[in-house]
Amino acid sequence: MQTINDAIHWWARVMPDAIALDFGDDRVTYLEYRNWSERIAADLIARGLNPGERVGICATNSLSYCVLILGILRAGGIALPMNMRYTPHELAEIAEDTAPRFIFADADRLGKVDGLSSAAIDIQDINPLRNGPPARIAHQPRPDDRVVIISTSGSTAKPKGVVFTHRSMTGYVATHAIEEQSLGKGSRVIIPAPLSTSAGFVQLTHYTVLGCTLHFLNAFEPALFLKTLVDKKINGFGAVPVFFEAVSKLPEFAEADLSSITMATCGGAPVTQSLQDTWMKKGIVLRQIYGQTECGGNGTIMPEHIARSQPQKCGMGGMFNEVAIVNEDGSLAPPGTVGQIILRGPGNMLEYWNNPEETAKVLKDGWLHTGDLGVLDEDGLLTFIDRMKDLIISGGLNISAAEVERAVLSFPGIEECMVIAARDAKFGETPLAVIHARQEIDIPALISHCNARLADYKVPRYVALEQMPLPRTATGKLAKPEMRLKYANAPDQLPRVR
Repeated sequence: MQTINDAIHWWARVMPDAIALDFGDDRVTYLEYRNWSERIAADLIARGLNPGERVGICATNSLSYCVLILGILRAGGIALPMNMRYTPHELAEIAEDTAPRFIFADADRLGKVDGLSSAAIDIQDINPLRNGPPARIAHQPRPDDRVVIISTSGSTAKPKGVVFTHRSMTGYVATHAIEEQSLGKGSRVIIPAPLSTSAGFVQLTHYTVLGCTLHFLNAFEPALFLKTLVDKKINGFGAVPVFFEAVSKLPEFAEADLSSITMATCGGAPVTQSLQDTWMKKGIVLRQIYGQTECGGNGTIMPEHIARSQPQKCGMGGMFNEVAIVNEDGSLAPPGTVGQIILRGPGNMLEYWNNPEETAKVLKDGWLHTGDLGVLDEDGLLTFIDRMKDLIISGGLNISAAEVERAVLSFPGIEECMVIAARDAKFGETPLAVIHARQEIDIPALISHCNARLADYKVPRYVALEQMPLPRTATGKLAKPEMRLKYANAPDQLPRVR
């Protein structure tokens, strides 16, 4: 068999006392992890969960959250991580699409999910199952069973649900284990990302399948993150460039002992030579990756020896996965030619949930068409150029410009809106709404309107009012390049509205 549960069962047998999950003051061994998840699975089945049914989770990172995921998979259910920062409106859209049988939530979010499934369950209800007699479960997960639906922001206004199977997730692990040979059984990995994102969920499954010890933080705070790296002697982690920059600017960074780190990956924005040089002084080479949720997370990873001098490049295809560039007509582009990045490998998603039309647009003949622009050099190394899909990446979180535009356009009086990325010192990018209206717009009221419909990180921090209709292309589409150029220095040009 080739399932995530099989991997945890294996580690529970060969190293039962090794720490699997470490939340600082709360941790479990691999044996405890396996046994607790089995009891959760039995409880879910007793509650009436059938194989293939969805189970939502809307909560902050916690030990219970991690073990609940494994229990859902063991019972044959499909995990549905739900962003804890989403508004009730956003959560209702996801629930309408996925029809979860149950939704587990922490105390702060139970009210948000009440009524979105047959039962809203306090996630703390699984804690009494931490101890007890071994569970006996007849159901056995199969490699091609669907295991998770991860909501991702894309070019459409509503999030799409990316579906993975046991086979695709373990295939992803096998592919990247070759590139990450310094991380494996017993390695200590820190995960700063929310479990509701692909960065959090995929890393949870990835590194537990490898038999690592996973350390979690509920939020990224640079000083605490650096202290954890040192105190726990972390061996590997991944983050966006602004995280690395924030940590390196701390006064204690210069004297911090980071000699235990053997693997540091960076994605979401280019790694500058200056940032690379800063970390190389600590003996750490930042390895740029390229990827997206649909390919499991990382599609490529930069070889360490080349990353030293070419940190902005994203690596190449691996032993079991391929990267290529295609022209608009679908033909392969020669080296040095900008085109769409396509990926092929065992870690690619199975489908978009309940969305065969969008699935057919991106999965063609085994290749994932990413909607991103890139170029391969003569050595097959990828450089990411731009996003064809109109995403804004703020602090490592994807924001769909179309989704924000939909919220802004529902405010009375606004006739046109385009949302673009504005530079942000803390998060790298943040939403800027460029709007045209024939009447005076109450900006504070507009922001309150957006706050009721969008998670806080999606709400525009800047609003630009245009007297004339917004520019359009020859085909009638809004022309964002002109506005991107006009507001290239938005933090200096516009007041912050929140």
